[in-house]
Order: sequence, then structure tokens, then C-alpha cells
Amino acid sequence: MDNETLHMTMLFDFFGDLLTDKQREYYDMYHNDDLSLSEIAEAVGISKQGVYDIVKRAEKALSELEHKTGVVKKWVDAQAVLEQAEANANRLLAMVGGDAEASALVREIVLDISTVRES
Repeated sequence: MDNETLHMTMLFDFFGDLLTDKQREYYDMYHNDDLSLSEIAEAVGISKQGVYDIVKRAEKALSELEHKTGVVKKWVDAQAVLEQAEANANRLLAMVGGDAEASALVREIVLDISTVRES
């Protein structure tokens, strides 16, 4: 998956519920189901241009929401920080070696980080 596709998918995941039903449906078909504008137009019974207009309005709306809120960027940045924290905790675990109490604490930290990353 290329960066643009990933970005559009993330915008939809975060803000898709704020689109109209048609925008959400056509956007999902175009970006997530990888259908062409012609395939969508045939499936829903409107012109290819009509599908294009709806998809572009949805993309614009999602991009504007991200521009105003920065939620996706903040989430991506937070994931990077958590990934680094997990790597650091694992390095620390290797350093504490035989200290059972320290090892248990570091394992708990790694588990906490994993829990946050998965939510």
C-alpha cells in the first residue's frame, strides 16, 4: 500500500462517519474496495462524472478535517513514540538481566505500551 493510499484510508477511518451516506459509500468503494469510477457508476446507476464529483467532495472534506484538527498526524506521531518506547523498554529488559523485580517491571511497561498501541 503506497503512502497516499494509506493516508486516504486513515482519513476515512478517522473521519468517515462525518461524510454523507453517499460520500462514505462511494469513497469506500473507490479507495478501499479499489473499484474504478466506471464500476461504481454502473453499480449505483449514476454517471461516472457523478461518482467522481462525490468522491472528490468526500476527499476534500476529509482533508479539510485533517487540516483543521491534525488528528491523523498526531496519531501517527504517537504511534512512532510508542514504537520507540517499546524498543527502549526491550533494550532495558536485556540490560537488567537477572534482576527479577526490574525485569518484571520492564515487562509490565512493554505490555502497557502494547496495549496502548493496539487500542
